[in-house]
Amino acid sequence: MNLIGPNVKVFRDQQGLTQSELAARCNLLDWDISRGTLAKIESRVRRVTDYEVVLLAKALKIDIEQLF
Repeated sequence: MNLIGPNVKVFRDQQGLTQSELAARCNLLDWDISRGTLAKIESRVRRVTDYEVVLLAKALKIDIEQLF
């Protein structure tokens, strides 16, 4: 359902972030996302919109291309 989920997890782990911490970063970018929703994204259970990809890249402080 999404291509980036596993890469989100890789970058999150590399940065030593928990799912809750990454969700908090996303919340600071005005994206109301829970830890559970982030877990669904990482496991490819939930779809990710283009806008959400942009926010995840910003929250992880990486280029969008790195998620693909």
